[in-house]
Amino acid sequence: MVVESKAMDHIRKVLELFGDKYFTKTGALKRNRVIGDLDNYDKDLMTAILKDNLLHETYTSKIADVEIFEINKFVDMLRYKEYWEDSFTKYNNKIGLTAGGKYIDDSSDVVLDFPYKDCVLKAGMTKEDVEHSGDAKELFLNETLAKPEIDELFEPKIFSNATKYSKNGGGVRVSYISDDDNLIIKGNNLIALYSLEKRFAGKVKLIYLDPPYNTGTDSFLYNDRFNQASWLTFMKNRLEICKNMLSDEGHIVIQTDDTEQAYLKVLMDEIFKKENYVNTISVLFKNIAGASGGGEDKRLKKNIEYLTIYAKNYSFSNPFNDVYDYKQVGKLVQEMRENGISWKYTSVLVNPGQAIYIGSTTDGAGNEIKLYRRENYKIKSISSLMKEENLSEQDVYDKYGVNAFQTAMPQSSIRPTIMKKYKEISNKPNELMSIRYIPRTGRNKGKEYEQFYKGENFRLFAWLKDVAVMKKRHLYKTEKQGTFWNFVGATKNVNKEGQVSFSNGKKPEELLSRIIKMATNENELVLDMFLGSGSTSATALKLNRRFIGVEQIDHQINLIKKRMTNVINGEKNGISEAVNWQGGGSFIYAELLEKNQGYLRAIQNATDMDKLMSIYSRMKQNGDIDFRVDLDKFEASLKAGELPTLDERKKELIKIIDKNQLYYNYSDIDDGDVRNLISATDYKFNKSFYSSNEMGGK
Repeated sequence: MVVESKAMDHIRKVLELFGDKYFTKTGALKRNRVIGDLDNYDKDLMTAILKDNLLHETYTSKIADVEIFEINKFVDMLRYKEYWEDSFTKYNNKIGLTAGGKYIDDSSDVVLDFPYKDCVLKAGMTKEDVEHSGDAKELFLNETLAKPEIDELFEPKIFSNATKYSKNGGGVRVSYISDDDNLIIKGNNLIALYSLEKRFAGKVKLIYLDPPYNTGTDSFLYNDRFNQASWLTFMKNRLEICKNMLSDEGHIVIQTDDTEQAYLKVLMDEIFKKENYVNTISVLFKNIAGASGGGEDKRLKKNIEYLTIYAKNYSFSNPFNDVYDYKQVGKLVQEMRENGISWKYTSVLVNPGQAIYIGSTTDGAGNEIKLYRRENYKIKSISSLMKEENLSEQDVYDKYGVNAFQTAMPQSSIRPTIMKKYKEISNKPNELMSIRYIPRTGRNKGKEYEQFYKGENFRLFAWLKDVAVMKKRHLYKTEKQGTFWNFVGATKNVNKEGQVSFSNGKKPEELLSRIIKMATNENELVLDMFLGSGSTSATALKLNRRFIGVEQIDHQINLIKKRMTNVINGEKNGISEAVNWQGGGSFIYAELLEKNQGYLRAIQNATDMDKLMSIYSRMKQNGDIDFRVDLDKFEASLKAGELPTLDERKKELIKIIDKNQLYYNYSDIDDGDVRNLISATDYKFNKSFYSSNEMGGK
């Protein structure tokens, strides 16, 4: 048995008037035959359709007193998948490369075309949704709604249970939100974004997304398997609203594996425009020995994921902040030695001695350069310090690395001037001298800077400290990164981060830190609508960025609240030591006020038929049921025993729920019945959230 809409039922009856002309022996619709006859204005078929009052009313319109049969609208209804056997999931036409509306076989020009560009896909994201949604190949609760069916889906929703979490305190209910507050929302991420848009449109500097990858695995708490058409539609809907959320200078970063990355790139070219593409970064997460895949399926093992990056408007976006990789100096020196590569930073200025002023000169712009002769200085090699102090090479660099150097012959505009002036004013050959001046460009612009020159050729000291940093009491060489990032080591302890366990899909804070520091500055706003275990929000807080996170799975919401409470109270995992995290900050947690979403959850959790039918009884009294559903026929099918198993009946009940009404609309907040569902505090919170004053007049 299937749940059929009234319109579909009428279409079937009309087509059945023509015997087997439009149906196969098994009862399947000959769609192409129907569409072909409509294209040819078949008189008998069109007359039969228009004689049906419901179909006449639904598929005709008047223009200048002339009645028009809306053939395209009618044909669109014929494309519901399996012809009414899955009444509320659109038929999945294949995605293909097309040019001029024809497949590539017929054309030399290529465009990637997606069917149903006006459709919206909602994903339930839970295992229960997966098991009880229509097509087994589309594992999320993914109804694909045609644009005419969407009326209230994207209306702003009511928030409930608004609670603020801060250091050394439990959650406190709040009635007000400011622009400085961080925010974590529980609810369907697509629907939530349209509510957040009312306040945050054009204000987000970075969006990071780690969506389900469409891999076919079920080890991740998100069931990350769609068919390709559904996955792309799913992403398209979310990318469109994400674009509205970004500031003109903002960037979006999406992490995927290679399963859909190529298609995602084309989709993003369409939504964000090709000229706003920035980079694709390859991220190495595993060595081959630990990678999955390969072997039996004849493929190479996967050990790389991708960050696809677009700007909202490339012409307005700022250059990325430099990002670096770090290698412990002792280990790096050993690696270079084993590979026959020379390491140059082998000398240490143990004591700079006294600076004796001997005169001054000027650079090309007339700025003063002061010259000093160094006396009683002391320079030692790394190897001699190792012997003298009985230290390892790494220990010597950790202790003396800030004064380690190599010498170089720079193509500097001031070096010839310095050499000439020194020889004019000094009667001694140069052993070691220094200068002090204020550079007008470069990293030391605007502040007094000291340089050392050694020997008669005035070789410049190049300091190791200029390309290294101290981290966790060890000296690390920094290497500016391009589009290949190695994060093999960062994944080893990722399960400990935030003091919450989430063994699969959890991204290391070190990776999030690099992305966030690359694309934002302090106090700027970061958004993640697949928040998962809260890695993005935790990292953003430690880096003094504001954040918004969206998640809807109960298990993960619990992880996020626990993790963020630990972070606020100063937990020491992840990047905490690197940024000297001492705790602090706060966030507001709020939920979209459930309406039919509550019925969905109840259906999913029902353990026997009696409980399930009790839920159905409540739905008929209080719930919003899809207007297309013929309840009389549905109940007749139940009496006839056409849905004998619990799972079958759950599937049909989920289908008949009106997906436009998963949550309560903010426009109904002053309705008496709705007002009674929320506290006075939550009522004030919603007024504050949607207030034009708080939203900067938007």
